[in-house]
Amino acid sequence: MSKKIHKKIQPKYFEAIVSGKKTYELRLNDFECNEGDILVLEEWDPDKKDHTGRSIEKEITYVGKFKIDDLFWPKEEIEDKGIQIISIK
Repeated sequence: MSKKIHKKIQPKYFEAIVSGKKTYELRLNDFECNEGDILVLEEWDPDKKDHTGRSIEKEITYVGKFKIDDLFWPKEEIEDKGIQIISIK
């Protein structure tokens, strides 16, 4: 059974999703989500520390979970260089 999951999102990322340019979401694995669930992204103004009133619903089509020890690169390299997510189509 699918569920709706509500999360805050900053305006620049919200706009990229609304425009269709951003087709992924990187989140801390501190909540349960599954394929078929609906992610409700609620625009959050960090300066005002409040919701803007805008939101968008997106269906979750894939969930990839990992921990640093599960990755392909040494922990030191990840800490030094970081990780990038690349959206492809």
